[in-house]
Amino acid sequence: MNHDDRLIVALDFPTMEQAKAVVLELGDNVSHYKVGMELYYAAGSEMIRFLKGHNKQVFLDLKLQDIPNTVAGALAVLTGLGADMMNVHAVGGKKMMQAAVKSVREAAAKLGRPAPKLIAVTILTSMDDEQFGDLNYKNTIAEQVIALAKLAQEAGMDGVVASPQEAAGIRSACGPEFLIVTPGVRPAGASIDDQSRIATPVGAFKNGSSHIVVGRPITKAEDKIAAAQSIVAEIRGV
Repeated sequence: MNHDDRLIVALDFPTMEQAKAVVLELGDNVSHYKVGMELYYAAGSEMIRFLKGHNKQVFLDLKLQDIPNTVAGALAVLTGLGADMMNVHAVGGKKMMQAAVKSVREAAAKLGRPAPKLIAVTILTSMDDEQFGDLNYKNTIAEQVIALAKLAQEAGMDGVVASPQEAAGIRSACGPEFLIVTPGVRPAGASIDDQSRIATPVGAFKNGSSHIVVGRPITKAEDKIAAAQSIVAEIRGV
């Protein structure tokens, strides 16, 4: 097996054509992809159908946040697309997250399919201590991330999105089954781009991450297959 389902490759592209080219080039070396706002707003459900048609797992990363009824309605529609994982912002609050969980489970049941995993975004991995201070929270970043993770778990969410630096604390607070999906993962020597709180793939898993999200180090690599295979080899056995 060339791939590892724990590696999620971010398709951060403005067109479906660019994203499809990367997926086709990587072939069986990657089984799990993230579709974020940029690509979804450009290609919509067609991109999800393309990925599912190629037997890929899909993390639909739209980071929803609104009043509970609005988020619930949006997720009921999105569940019909067949993504395997979706997310909302934890700062939307417990009631919003509870409404999201209920909506997704009911929509999936009506469709006769398993409910997608629903995870909550804690604090963006691009945020550093200075930016976080501007928000006037009393907690540190780590404290706030763990507090939001515990709130998400109480609301019935399957896991959270958080940086690898907070993964160990979340794992300790929320137990072994809670999903921890970590962006901000960079192979040793790779550019950190616009990320602030980062780790290597092995470091992320040793800290407790269940999945890692890697974009540009693979999708912008001269040899994309080699880049993906290198990460898969690195995390094998961790």
